[in-house]
Amino acid sequence: MRILLIAFVLVAALTAVVVATGTVGQVVTGASGAGAASTEYSMSACDASLGPFNGKGDGSAQAAQLNPEQRGNVAMMISIGKQRKLPPLAWQVAIQAGMTESGLRSLGYGDRDSQGLFQMRPSMGWGTPEQVTDPAYAINKFYNVLTGLPNWKNQRPGASAQDVERSAFPDRYNRWEAMGAALVKNVGQVADPTGCGQSFGDKLPPPTALAGRAIQFALGQQGKPYVWGATGTDSFDCSSLMMEAFKDAGVRLPRTSREQYKAGAMLPVRDAKPGDLLFWAYDKTNPATIHHVALYLGNNKIVEAPDVGLTVRTRDVNWNSSELVPQAVRPGA
Repeated sequence: MRILLIAFVLVAALTAVVVATGTVGQVVTGASGAGAASTEYSMSACDASLGPFNGKGDGSAQAAQLNPEQRGNVAMMISIGKQRKLPPLAWQVAIQAGMTESGLRSLGYGDRDSQGLFQMRPSMGWGTPEQVTDPAYAINKFYNVLTGLPNWKNQRPGASAQDVERSAFPDRYNRWEAMGAALVKNVGQVADPTGCGQSFGDKLPPPTALAGRAIQFALGQQGKPYVWGATGTDSFDCSSLMMEAFKDAGVRLPRTSREQYKAGAMLPVRDAKPGDLLFWAYDKTNPATIHHVALYLGNNKIVEAPDVGLTVRTRDVNWNSSELVPQAVRPGA
């Protein structure tokens, strides 16, 4: 009962903050670029899985290294995306795919018969060699395939790039998340490319009412069994409980605990506030060994889906645990 009261007070207090400062899901304007007309874009949900909200900068340094040809192709991706009334997420998918496949250049060569911005293969039905090396054709073809995918709006942009490209190295597209978001922001002139507010990199805003909603959801799952790989609603593992809790609050998190570690602004774990994520790793200095995540409630307590044979529960935090990662993460920050 005491934990539920804490969550209720948090929601009320954080709601007052949002009323005073404005909602996260604001409408932003995509100013004209590369000949495209000005368009309004409504970011309906915070996507914490996107860069630049990873505590490591906003990708601007990577974007600044692009040459005029690369930036011109980015501008064309955004211009065509606007003309087709596609959301900024689609532009980001295209940017990450193009950067990975060709370095954002329209190449006349590649693996086997792959060519162009996205290394499309004429032998696989993507078009003629002349077509796939035409940037406008390639971009439109990429968007045709992307928008035909059933789940492209509900996953990381790198995952959607992989679904279009079908690469043998599916994780490589994620490398360019932060840069893609920076280009959507600066070239596409979208003030808030992820819908999470305009803070970037290491700038850390206070928790919002979304944190209180995530806490309420997680506390409501107490007693449900831990099942590895489960995604709710009758059972959870540690990361799916976090994913579903923040999804209920309008924030999209990636699926695994190791990915969730990169899905927000980082802060010292001892400075965690209610709604922040805490992580445990076999080697707490190496994020690649993270194996558990929980939601901090305040007052030295967490809610978690702990392990096989146990149920969703609250418990005290052992701040001296040898596996507690020194950084907490604030999703959407």
